[in-house]
Amino acid sequence: MQAAAVATALGILLWAEAGRSAGDEAREAAAVRALAERLLGPRRAADFAVSVERALAAESGLDTYSLSGGGAARVRVRGSSGVAAAAGLHRYLRDFCGCHVAWSGSQLHLPHPLPAVPEELTEATPHRYRYYQNVCTQSYSFVWWDWARWEQEIDWMALNGINLALAWSGQEAIWQRVYLALGLTQSEVDEYFTGPAFLAWGRMGNLHTWAGPLPRSWHLKQLYLQHRILDRMRSFGMTPVLPAFAGHVPKAVTRVFPHINVTQLGSWGHFNCSYSCSFLLAPEDPMFPLIGSLFLRELTREFGTDHVYGADTFNEMQPPSSEPSYLAAATAAVFEAMIAVDPDAVWLLQGWLFQHQPQFWGPSQVKAVLNAVPRGRLLVLDLFAENQPVYTRTASFQGQPFIWCMLHNFGGNHGLFGALEAVNRGPAAARLFPNSTMVGTGIAPEGISQNEVVYALMAELGWRKEPVPDLEAWVTSFAGRRYGVAHPDAGAAWRLLLRSVYNCSGDACRGHNRSPLVRRPSLQLNTTVWYNRSDVFEAWRLLLKATPTLASSPAFRYDLLDVTRQAVQELVSLYYEEARTAYLHKELATLLRAGGVLAYELLPALDRVLATDSRFLLGSWLEQARAAAASEAEAQLYEQNSRFQLTLWGPEGNILDYANKQLAGLVAQYYSPRWQLFLEALADSLARGVPFQQRLFDKLVFRLEQAFVLSSRRYPTQPQGDTVDLAQKIFLKYFPRKVAGSL
Repeated sequence: MQAAAVATALGILLWAEAGRSAGDEAREAAAVRALAERLLGPRRAADFAVSVERALAAESGLDTYSLSGGGAARVRVRGSSGVAAAAGLHRYLRDFCGCHVAWSGSQLHLPHPLPAVPEELTEATPHRYRYYQNVCTQSYSFVWWDWARWEQEIDWMALNGINLALAWSGQEAIWQRVYLALGLTQSEVDEYFTGPAFLAWGRMGNLHTWAGPLPRSWHLKQLYLQHRILDRMRSFGMTPVLPAFAGHVPKAVTRVFPHINVTQLGSWGHFNCSYSCSFLLAPEDPMFPLIGSLFLRELTREFGTDHVYGADTFNEMQPPSSEPSYLAAATAAVFEAMIAVDPDAVWLLQGWLFQHQPQFWGPSQVKAVLNAVPRGRLLVLDLFAENQPVYTRTASFQGQPFIWCMLHNFGGNHGLFGALEAVNRGPAAARLFPNSTMVGTGIAPEGISQNEVVYALMAELGWRKEPVPDLEAWVTSFAGRRYGVAHPDAGAAWRLLLRSVYNCSGDACRGHNRSPLVRRPSLQLNTTVWYNRSDVFEAWRLLLKATPTLASSPAFRYDLLDVTRQAVQELVSLYYEEARTAYLHKELATLLRAGGVLAYELLPALDRVLATDSRFLLGSWLEQARAAAASEAEAQLYEQNSRFQLTLWGPEGNILDYANKQLAGLVAQYYSPRWQLFLEALADSLARGVPFQQRLFDKLVFRLEQAFVLSSRRYPTQPQGDTVDLAQKIFLKYFPRKVAGSL
């Protein structure tokens, strides 16, 4: 019964394997060989013989790789696709050579000669798809990337077996062509687009205008990037997902077509209608298929197509009607506009709307959407399945195929966090669900380059038929590969992290850092965590103990900094609790002491240790934005986009600190001044015997926050100081004073 359900759900999704030729095999093999050279260098890459052979997947129809050879001979890597061959190469490097590939850097100390594969190892994935990205990732992490950084990411995707991914760069240039062809003026188009750091929400209809306009050079560069991104993805045999028309239009369309039937939706994210309240075209209006087909025709003429398109009509926005007939019509209109241009179109839908507003999306409403598209032509992302799966309450999305996704991170926050047990068990449980229509796994964070252990596990699960049997052993091996040598103290540290910060369950697992450190100060901040802080402090101690052996490992130094950052974050919470209690008990001396440590010792120390690594520098973050510009005026616009996203998000702090990060410079010039002002206000309140007024403080602190965003101050782009030395100094100062009492 279950096999029949999956087969029915797949429908025409088998398009991805159809029509590929021997020429494609040769191209994909060449792409993997080029990846190996970029990763290992030409000399060591020559030790691998890579081929792509579709016949490997003949039996299962699923991506398959085979490993053999080594020792005195070359290692033979065969894959049914370029992605499968790259995944096989990664498997060999990881499991036979003890290597590690990650965003923060790679450990690639290959033995010589290469270890032999005792007997041919053949692995087929249990999933047709391994998906990657969230629409928001494009803004929180990718926004300022050049081709060199995109090339690294696509290599990482291939090595981790990703074969389905968003490719949404350059779409505003296509929309501009469409809008101008429809009669809008250039100024109306410019007014509609958001700035670069907020395009994700413009694309989903949540925002318009804010932090724009987009310069002409932006469109040209993004078109160039998109062509290179698509060419490289396709060279590996990946399926890029292109955007499609979801029904949102600029207000200016009503000037050109005064009788057009549109509905203004409600505001989003605490923005007013100056920047939100998008206009949604009625599904029955004849302009709907016209605009949708104009866009898709122009898009595919420019970029070609792999027949999968993403569109989100009601992302975090309540539809104008809960009537199932309306919801079905709105959904059908989007799909019909796709197939008018591409009869083979498959719609990739983020299932976040069903999770985000469960009170609106009852059984009738969900069913109306899912049944409005032919079975197998809607591919749903169960976006937050590790925490709040939707497939379990929608009868496996009413029989539509779905991908079990791990969202994990919101806003690209720093902060050690994960639900590794839930992630480990989730995909296998979804496959075993009655009449399951699961067809893949997905990695869908809002922001990347954090908590790499979580993504290593999720990528591995895309090729596993069962959960990892022993996560303690797995995480210990992870640490050994990451540092290039197994170390008992490092392994013990990671096991402590596994049972604490990486063992989240229940409502706490939102993947969003709510530490007081990165929140606008108040007396109501929540310091509750789901783990024992003593485990974090002990892991910190053990990593420092391992430094004589591991300090030469770049990955170890990165992790030591990250765990030190987390330990300081925990200390901030403890000193905040002490200061708040002192204020409530009217103990001025204790308030001054605890507050002084928090604002004038801990935060400056955190800023100094963050400054030792370029990946934790505000200057590096802002320089990426400036480097994407073609003029000084554009550089200022892009830098301000980046500053707003990190802090206020909107002009009035509309989504305040959502995308918080702990960066050197940001701690010193944004978080520290806020805490100093807050603690001074509390002390003044006690000294004068008057109540602390949060509203007045919020007005005062907003001036500080706004001043940071509007500032043109430059920050270092090169690291300063030594991570190990500064981490040890913080440890020696605070472990006896505050930490020891919590162990």
